[in-house]
Parts: sequence; structure tokens; C-alpha cells
Amino acid sequence: MTQIQGPGIFLAQFLRDTPLYDSLENITRWVAGLGYKGVQIPAWDSRTIDLDKAASSQSYCDDYKGRLAELGLVPTELAGYLQGQVLAVHPAYEAGFAAFHPPGLRGVARTEWAAGELKKCIIASERMGLRNVPVLSGGFAWHLMYPWPQRPPGLIDEAFAELARRWRPLLDLARDKGCVLGYELHPGSDLYDGATFEMFLEHTQQHPAAGINYDPSHLLLQQLDYLEFIPIYGQRISGFHVKDAEFRPNGRVGVYGGYQPWSKRAGRFRSLGDGQVDFRRVFTLLTEAGYKGWAVLEWECCVKSPEQGAAEGAPFIARHLIETAQVAFDDFAGGTASRELNRKMLGLE
Repeated sequence: MTQIQGPGIFLAQFLRDTPLYDSLENITRWVAGLGYKGVQIPAWDSRTIDLDKAASSQSYCDDYKGRLAELGLVPTELAGYLQGQVLAVHPAYEAGFAAFHPPGLRGVARTEWAAGELKKCIIASERMGLRNVPVLSGGFAWHLMYPWPQRPPGLIDEAFAELARRWRPLLDLARDKGCVLGYELHPGSDLYDGATFEMFLEHTQQHPAAGINYDPSHLLLQQLDYLEFIPIYGQRISGFHVKDAEFRPNGRVGVYGGYQPWSKRAGRFRSLGDGQVDFRRVFTLLTEAGYKGWAVLEWECCVKSPEQGAAEGAPFIARHLIETAQVAFDDFAGGTASRELNRKMLGLE
């Protein structure tokens, strides 16, 4: 069994245009002081990385890693969530996702831009020696998630066929570069649970570069068994967001949330330790599944401040890291093994 790396932290939710949080130098100095060892970089944010340079220059990547190393940090992943989300967009969501890409892009132009940015994420990841590229799948069928009106035969299959067509060249590139695309199973994307991930695998011929960025919070809010999920899909889990959540339904709201703000929904993201995710079991199951990657805090909470969430996150993750055993606990009671002894104990001699 292997050792999970950590604690890491995803920088996206902490970036602001104020000192301490407004540049890579400032924010990494802050998180290093909190005890983090790795940082997940939002590859769309120019305050944290020049993606064009990272994809074209090995010296830029080496210098980048060197600057982090001076603070005792390493890059854990280059995240392409926003670019992945707009690789496939239903027209109903064009306006909502417009902030995820340069102004004026629509249709084929937007798809080509997103694919180009994701290629840069993969190439830059290879240059930095990183394996997992966390992404969202985007999608065409999220508005059809509830089967009313009744879905005509072939509709969902068509959506996944087109989704696979757009992702297949990127999966091939990731495979060729020694990387994996870690799809975060996320509402608003067509890959949001185990069943939809399996459908995607079928349409990509079980592509070896299709991984999962495991986030138990999204699974808990669906009331999916996020623990049983790990042994089912453990060999595909390539990344891990340590994010907590709670689901407290009442007489007014349940899974669908009633169009309420986050603070009034039955399902809410919480700071680590304040929700219902059983992280002791999660870390144990991931360790037993052979997960070798990083445990990365993604902070989203409608109650606590980001500063308190970040400060509490590093020691929380550190407490849950498992130093895997190299010996059996009952070795002291064993003796010298031999086939003759084994047969004698079985009554065969």
C-alpha cells in the first residue's frame, strides 16, 4: 500500500485582488506558512501561471518549480476545470459560462479555444513532471438530468458520443505525454456520478487516460455512497479534493435545493471537519486502493471564512495521512515458515 501525499491546497478560491492573495508569490508564501506542502494551480488564472510559457518553455517550468521549492512547496496539478467546462456547452448555458472564456467566443470558436487551452495544460503538466490534469467534462445533457419530459431513445447516447468525440484527442495526447485527465464528477457537467463516467468510458473505448478527480462532497450531496465508490473506481482515481459537505433535508428542501442560496440548501459545502464526510474511511479506502497522488484541500463553505478554512485545512489533512505499514502487526508471533510445517499443521504429514 502507498502513502498519499499532502497536505495540498487548491488556490482558486483564495485568489483576490488584495495583498496576500493577489499573486503567486504572495499567496504561496501565505499557504506555506499555514503548513501546506503542495499547491494546485488554476491554469486559467494569469495571476498564478503563464500557461502559454509553461506549455512552450521547459526553463519557465523549471524556474516556476524552483520558486515554489524556495518556500517548501511543489505544484500538485495544473487544473483545467473552466476550460473543460466550456469544451462542451449547451446553448442554454452559454451566458452563464461566458466568464470562463475570452469574450465573444461561441460555438466552434469556443470549442477550439478550450481544446487548445487543455492541450497546453497537458503539455505543461508533462514539463513539470505532473500526472493528473483535473478537469470538468462540460456537457450537452445536464438539463435532461431529470427524465421529464420523457427522453426519446438515443438522446443521451448522442450526447455522450459527441462528448467523447471532443475529448478523445485530448485523452490521446494525455496518454502520449504520460498524463491522465482527472474528471471531477460535478453537477452541471455530463459526468457527474459513476454511471455517467462508465458511459463516457464506453464511448472512449475504456481510454487509459480517463481518470477521476475524487471529491466526496459532490457525491454526498447526491446521496451517492461516496465510500463504496472508492473500491469500485479506485483504479481510475487520479486526484483527490479534500472537501467536506453536509446534507440535512427538511420539510422544505431536499436534494434539488429549491433554488435557494447555498446557506439555505439542504446540501451545503462545509469546511473540513464541519460536514458529514467520513474522512478517516476515505483516506483508508484510498490508501488501500493504491492511490499515490495528493490530498488537496478545496475550500468552499457558506459559514466560515476562507482564512479560517485554510488554516484548519492543513493540520486536518496531515492528521489523516496514513503511513502505510511495512510489517504485519503479528509478525512477533510468527515462526519460520516451510512447506513441511504447513503440511503438518494441515494434518497432511
